[in-house]
Amino acid sequence: MNDTYAPWVETASLTVFVSQETDSQGYNKNMTRKILVVDDTRNVQVLLSDFLSGQDFEVLVASDGREALDVVHQSNPDLILLDIMMPNMDGYAFITHLRREASTPVIMITAKQQEADIIRGFDLGADDYITKPFRLRELLVRMRAVLRRAGPKENADPCLTIGDISLDRGKHEVRRQNQPVELTPLEFQIMDILMNAAGQVIKRADLCMRLMENGYSGSEATLKIHIRNLRLKLEDDLDQPQYIETVFGVGYRFIKESE
Repeated sequence: MNDTYAPWVETASLTVFVSQETDSQGYNKNMTRKILVVDDTRNVQVLLSDFLSGQDFEVLVASDGREALDVVHQSNPDLILLDIMMPNMDGYAFITHLRREASTPVIMITAKQQEADIIRGFDLGADDYITKPFRLRELLVRMRAVLRRAGPKENADPCLTIGDISLDRGKHEVRRQNQPVELTPLEFQIMDILMNAAGQVIKRADLCMRLMENGYSGSEATLKIHIRNLRLKLEDDLDQPQYIETVFGVGYRFIKESE
């Protein structure tokens, strides 16, 4: 392959060695995962399909958001690589429709580098993003990190309950007043960390570092967006929070029931 084949990819890293084993974070590389590539450019579809197939992924393709929704309904992919600028239904509209019915992880692949565009994608429910041009090695690492976050954790207590909030790692489910709360995989992981340390303040930098161990690539500013979205989904009162409290200048704390 050469640079003219898909100029938005840095092709110097096309050769990627992947060991077929479970990594230290519990990601099973032997398990075949279905990846949906959504892009209206044929060259992009072919390049990513060839690369990901060579890494033992099963690859599905769609050319716009409407076609992608059909593929989701028919094939239930494990992860979606989503271009933003497409005809018929763009990436933003696709995420909006997807999040009404599924929590499938989404990585945005975008030429847009404005913070407002990235924030918009996160607000709608995307889990990560990568900007063009990018290295295929980096894409692979991000994919595995997102898949790892989306999967259940092993060797941990499966359930946590604090007040009217319950978190079930086995089902990858959060409930409030016994009603399911639809979270993205990253939001679920943040809830898991905060609830595990209920009553304790976790510094923003420490929370970012713990998330980065599982592939999170955002900043403290981006973390604030995810915390805000969590509060909205939990219907938390920002002035008198019941669940997630901001400790000014420090970080966040999940409030214990007795407080």
